Amino acid sequence: METFQKREVQMMQNVHLAPETDEDDLYSGYNDYNPIYDIEELENDAAFQQAVRTSHGRRPPITAKISSTAVTRPIATGYGSKTSLASSIGRPMTGAIQDGVTRPMTAVRAAGFTKAALRGSAFDPLSQSRGPAPPLEAKKKDSPEEKIKQLEKEVNELVEESCIANSCGDLKLALEKAKDAGRKERVLVRQREQVTTPENINLDLTYSVLFNLASQYSVNEMYAEALNTYQVIVKNKMFSNAGILKMNMGNIYLKQRNYSKAIKFYRMALDQVSSVNNQMRIKIMQNIGVTFIQADREKMKKAFQKLIAVPLEIDEDKYISPSDDPHTNLVTEAIKNDHLRQMEHERRAMAEKYIMTSAKLIAPVIETSFAAGYDWCVEVVKASQYVELANDLEINKAVTYLRQKDYNQAVEILKVLEKKDSRVKSAAATNLSALYYMGKDFAQASSYADIAVNSDRYNPAALTNKGNTVFANGDYEKAAEFYKEALRNDSSCTEALYNIGLTYEKLNRLDEALDCFLKLHAILRNSAEVLYQIANIYELMENPSQAIEWLMQVVSVIPTDPQVLSKLGELYDREGDKSQAFQYYYESYRYFPCNIEVIEWLGAYYIDTQFWEKAIQYFERASLIQPTQVKWQLMVASCFRRSGNYQKALDTYKDTHRKFPENVECLRFLVRLCTDLGLKDAQEYARKLKRLEKMKEIREQRIKSGRDGSGGSRGKREGSASSDSGQNYSASSKGERLNARLRALPGTNEPYESSSNKEIDASYVDPLGPQIERPKTAAKKRIDEDDFADEELGDDLLPE
Repeated sequence: METFQKREVQMMQNVHLAPETDEDDLYSGYNDYNPIYDIEELENDAAFQQAVRTSHGRRPPITAKISSTAVTRPIATGYGSKTSLASSIGRPMTGAIQDGVTRPMTAVRAAGFTKAALRGSAFDPLSQSRGPAPPLEAKKKDSPEEKIKQLEKEVNELVEESCIANSCGDLKLALEKAKDAGRKERVLVRQREQVTTPENINLDLTYSVLFNLASQYSVNEMYAEALNTYQVIVKNKMFSNAGILKMNMGNIYLKQRNYSKAIKFYRMALDQVSSVNNQMRIKIMQNIGVTFIQADREKMKKAFQKLIAVPLEIDEDKYISPSDDPHTNLVTEAIKNDHLRQMEHERRAMAEKYIMTSAKLIAPVIETSFAAGYDWCVEVVKASQYVELANDLEINKAVTYLRQKDYNQAVEILKVLEKKDSRVKSAAATNLSALYYMGKDFAQASSYADIAVNSDRYNPAALTNKGNTVFANGDYEKAAEFYKEALRNDSSCTEALYNIGLTYEKLNRLDEALDCFLKLHAILRNSAEVLYQIANIYELMENPSQAIEWLMQVVSVIPTDPQVLSKLGELYDREGDKSQAFQYYYESYRYFPCNIEVIEWLGAYYIDTQFWEKAIQYFERASLIQPTQVKWQLMVASCFRRSGNYQKALDTYKDTHRKFPENVECLRFLVRLCTDLGLKDAQEYARKLKRLEKMKEIREQRIKSGRDGSGGSRGKREGSASSDSGQNYSASSKGERLNARLRALPGTNEPYESSSNKEIDASYVDPLGPQIERPKTAAKKRIDEDDFADEELGDDLLPE
């Protein structure tokens, strides 16, 4: 209480009350300052001068190293007063008395300095004068830790070398390196267990060594060792995510064809993969699907082997007489064709049919290729009681090559089979004959056909192929004889019946040809080729109504064949039914817009009906198909003129003249059109026309004089007189004849419509090539590839 009162008294002593004046002095206090900052009277300050002269004044400032304590001492001023300065942080100075409590004394010597240093020694707070530090103590190379690190390095190097050898294809070296890495890793584990605790074992290194070893075992086809190594990894609970390696184990079981275990391990691996890793799950499921397919392949193979192993229980020896006993021989002859023998024949035929059908079904899918599948089936059949079926399977293999258009492989197989017994030889030669016929090598085709016929005279396919080769040489009567013989041997030989119909048609025996095709139609009800040939014969017999009726049946079978549709349009046009003709021509154009005859008919139809704009698009397409034919561009210009678009017509004629500068008809029309329009170009075109006409006249005179001198044929004279400077439009060569329909159009006095009496070329080639299901036309009555394709429809050539 007394202390508090003392403090209050001291505080009140420092309080100065403002003087009681009437007015405040606004400038008071500006000249007042603390006498401590007065340096003018320092010379007269005895205390300050004494401090400067004594050693105390020359002592280095102690506060330079002490940031926490500011030593303050009373400074005497000229006024003789002493003021105690406080610390820089506001705390009382050392030894000062504040509030009656004395602050404890602290050291006045800074850290890092000694009295010896102050007595003349150099300033060296970092002790640099002592010299360099002593070298580090060398580690002992034979210490356990160093040995362990060195072993780890060697193991890693061996694993890397093993992987590099594997990538280079040296699988044996890769396996040896992997084994060495495994041995050294085991030594490393034992040393580490002796030095440290088992928890400090490098699990990542152990995992990589075991995994690499298992992989190398697998690629070296040491599947048992690989599985054992994978089991070591999978069963060790210390390895995280090791369960995914069960997929690798499944792959090994798949290679071993142990499909049940492969599927089991794939499913176990699938359970180990989380749903986040979708790609890995998809790949595992794909492996499961492939395994199921492989398992089915094995099941098919096992089923085929079981089918082959079924006993027929037919004793062929009992039909062979072992002695010369007449009674025994009579019994043997009696039972050779009895009901039991016939039943045995049927049983064997049924078994062979089942075996052949099964082999045809499974051969393309049980191996990686159909050839490997057929080879497997052939080997199995050769080891069974059905040895003779192996050759039939080889023929089926050759036919499969033919369907894939691999003719070299087919020929190679068939030539090998040709050297075997008569039945197989006949079948192989028949197919070789067909192959060479398709290759237009009629000499080789005829040679192999003779071999086939001589090996088996009752082979209808061989006789049919022989007839084809004779037909190709133009001997139709002899070809008909071979076809008839083939039909006598096998009345169901549709190829022979079809080809004999074509032969009769070639011989102009239309009634017999129609009879053959009608018989064939009774067998093959929906054959578009047969229907078309019947319609064609009715057309040749000048019965268009029947021809149209049969062609409508063809359209019902093949509604998108452009050739059949154009033929219907032609027949309706002959009958005068323009609307029906337009419908079928337009449908034909829609399916095949490159037939020049159809395009011409449609363009002429629109000109007849005075739809000039629609006719233009067809003639423009014709000009694209035949860009060297000037007539299409002239027709386009004519349509523009008739529609009243004279400027467009003039531009078209000018463009035609640039492409065909020596075409007289184009120049004549340019002169006429420019004259009618009052253009100055008319005189220039007239000069060009006069020059071309003069050149044409001179050329004709030379041709006439040469013809009179050489006495050439009349046909040659006509061909020479009709040429006009070698241009396509007025030339007499095939492909430049104008249709009579165009000649009958209005305005035939125009030069490009009346100067030629030729027809359009009918030999335009279909750029899409022959269509498989396209019926044969009347212009293609020869026996081509479609006529004899699959002559060997029986077991000798094509599989059922």
